[in-house]
Amino acid sequence: MELGEIANADAVRYGKPLDGVRVLAIEQMQALPYATQLLRRFGAEVVKIEPPGKGESARQALPMMRDPEGRQVGNTYLRNNLGKRTIGIDLKHPAGRDLVLRLAPHFDIVGQNFKSGTVERLGIAYDDIVKVHPSVIYVSVSGFGTTLPTEYDGWPAYAPVAEAMASLYTYQGEPTAPPVVSPMGTLGDTGTAVFTALGILAALRHRDRTGEGQHVDVAMLDAMVAMADAGINYWSMGLYGGATAPLINHSFRANDGYFIIQCARRHQFEALARTIGHPEWVDDPRIPDAPSWFEHLDDIIRPGIESWACNMSREDASRALAEAGVAVGPVNRAGDVIQNRHVRDHNMIVSMPRTDDENLGPVLTVGNPIKLSKMAEGPETRVPWVGEHTDEVLREELGLTDDELKELRADGAIG
Repeated sequence: MELGEIANADAVRYGKPLDGVRVLAIEQMQALPYATQLLRRFGAEVVKIEPPGKGESARQALPMMRDPEGRQVGNTYLRNNLGKRTIGIDLKHPAGRDLVLRLAPHFDIVGQNFKSGTVERLGIAYDDIVKVHPSVIYVSVSGFGTTLPTEYDGWPAYAPVAEAMASLYTYQGEPTAPPVVSPMGTLGDTGTAVFTALGILAALRHRDRTGEGQHVDVAMLDAMVAMADAGINYWSMGLYGGATAPLINHSFRANDGYFIIQCARRHQFEALARTIGHPEWVDDPRIPDAPSWFEHLDDIIRPGIESWACNMSREDASRALAEAGVAVGPVNRAGDVIQNRHVRDHNMIVSMPRTDDENLGPVLTVGNPIKLSKMAEGPETRVPWVGEHTDEVLREELGLTDDELKELRADGAIG
């Protein structure tokens, strides 16, 4: 999907479900920015507060591109801020803090994802905001939460810290081998963001019914514990130390890579056996059920499957088995996903032209996986440049004059 493009255009007449919802996001990096971008895609207006000058820390991430004025725009920023407006405010400046408190009542939601204790020092915590905006939905996203006791209070945390602490790095693999860090990219951020968006929607629904706002608090560690649900449940039932459930849930080699099969049902196993040319497996007394398939994976099952697939691509092998009713899929690389017809047809790749070197091709980021029959998808708009909407927003929301803006800028409160 290109910037400006609209999918499901017949649904434009319905508008979007979050039209009219306004978000003031004091955010950086990904955990909260991904959540507010999700809200933006459903129609919410998002105004982002960043430090003047270089902007928030995601702009410094690598790899990066340059904006039209030659300033760095990091990849983390590029994939989490489509469609937002941004204003440059120095939160450490007394006048900057005052601007936040004056802006807050104009928004339904005020969100921040600083380390625990930071907003209290800055004077923009929930207790500060609720004094000027009693019905506010205030959102806190942090490594370990802000409203319940935690032994990790004050610890900094990025996605891999929460992933590791939630046991995601020890679910599989040899217990003595060093863990592979960030095996799923930034799940600690994006997974937390999904729970955050859900919490915000629940709080909006509560306010619709009662007129009351509240504090939505999401800890990255809690979100990753939720993502680790199967491993934690398995451990409680005796599967630990790298053990896996006794069924076929493994990868197999084709001539261009791997595909995976999950098979736990007898009828699926029979379809698998017949498709790969081993109908005798159906009546083989050595492999009558899932635990025996697991037991004989390497001496019977794997050789049979890989001998059948050795002259096939992983896509062709997967298609043949899927058409027979077996749960299967190719193990793709990022480039395969980008070119995949399903992914393209579902508008799951958003393309943003580079502003520094068009010969390098566009910046690609992921789209919205939730499809509503009565909501048009898009149009997406580019990420904002540093402080791009500062004057515009402060004029619209607070009625500041050119002289007032000039004075604030000269004093260093805004950028």
